[in-house]
Amino acid sequence: MDEARWDIATPGLLLDLARFDANARRLADRTKRLAPDLALRPHMKTLKSVELGRRLTHALGADAITVSTLAEAEAFAKAGYHDILYAVGITRAKLPRVAAMVAGGVDCQIVTDNAHAAGEIARFCADHAVQLPVLIEIDCDGQRAGVKPEDREGLLAIADTLGQTAELRGVMTHGGGSYGAVHPGEREAAALQEADAVRSAARILREAGFQAPTVSLGSTPTAFAGADWSGITELRAGVFPFFDLVMAGLGVCERHDIALSVLTTVIGHQREKGWILCDAGWMALSRDRGTQGQAVDCFYGLVCDAKGTVLPDLIVQSTNQEHGIITVRDSSSHQLPDIEVGAQLRILPNHACATAAQHQGYNVITSNDPLSASVEWMPRFSGW
Repeated sequence: MDEARWDIATPGLLLDLARFDANARRLADRTKRLAPDLALRPHMKTLKSVELGRRLTHALGADAITVSTLAEAEAFAKAGYHDILYAVGITRAKLPRVAAMVAGGVDCQIVTDNAHAAGEIARFCADHAVQLPVLIEIDCDGQRAGVKPEDREGLLAIADTLGQTAELRGVMTHGGGSYGAVHPGEREAAALQEADAVRSAARILREAGFQAPTVSLGSTPTAFAGADWSGITELRAGVFPFFDLVMAGLGVCERHDIALSVLTTVIGHQREKGWILCDAGWMALSRDRGTQGQAVDCFYGLVCDAKGTVLPDLIVQSTNQEHGIITVRDSSSHQLPDIEVGAQLRILPNHACATAAQHQGYNVITSNDPLSASVEWMPRFSGW
């Protein structure tokens, strides 16, 4: 077993910068080739880092971003981003924070999928003499929020309610169903369904006399499967700079593309049980079991050596708050490796967003060799 060690406290979040950059270039190159006029609005929900955000938008040639919390929006606005989409259904209590960003020169778009919230937005705009930009969220696959694209009455009710006090910008959707699309043909069908849904909704609005300049969609699986983006103005995706085991299980990336891992230290053994104990429990890895429904269940993560090489059939089989229990898969013919107490390992995450959220920042590495790599600390922000 390689005894090379990182001079990093464990458990710690590692980010392979070369893989991050390569993953970003992959999306940039694909969209430039297939749809040169398609704008990219990357989702910052996983990054939650101004430094990484700047690196990503530069690589994509983008100046617009998507966020999942107003805390993200405010942090990126403070850092100089002026075109931000807050892509979660708005509530009345959050409108003053949006208005404050708008007053500061930020084009902060909000979304809704119901006439009640549209009414709250319209009343707020009238009461405060502000015109907030709004997108109507479309449900393209029954996975979460949104108006059904064929629901003409519902779409027009929202548009009518927004009236002239708010600014209707158009429509947006998220192809969440693609996370269950294991085969390439299924992902391509999900991408087409996603695009057709927002194109149809935008057409209904325009035929009724409403403006819909923005037709926005995005998820990482569909971003790498879509080919017909005619009529689509922007693409949003989030986890692609990092990738994770869920994306690898779908075939969107390979395991060696995953840029994020958790560095952990072996703290003990239960040899009669076939366990190696490490100091990365669910507080470091998260409880996400996103690969559980896939052909290969990675449990709480795949185990690598300190340089990031996957160790055959070694998994984090279960977790406690601060303990990870590493075992060999039940179906495997491999033996439990002899890994000493104090040795360092790396765990590839099921869901990069959930794992990153457990940490205060990234240990950014420029090489996978602990003896030669430089390490830079990049803080993350959190909260809502």
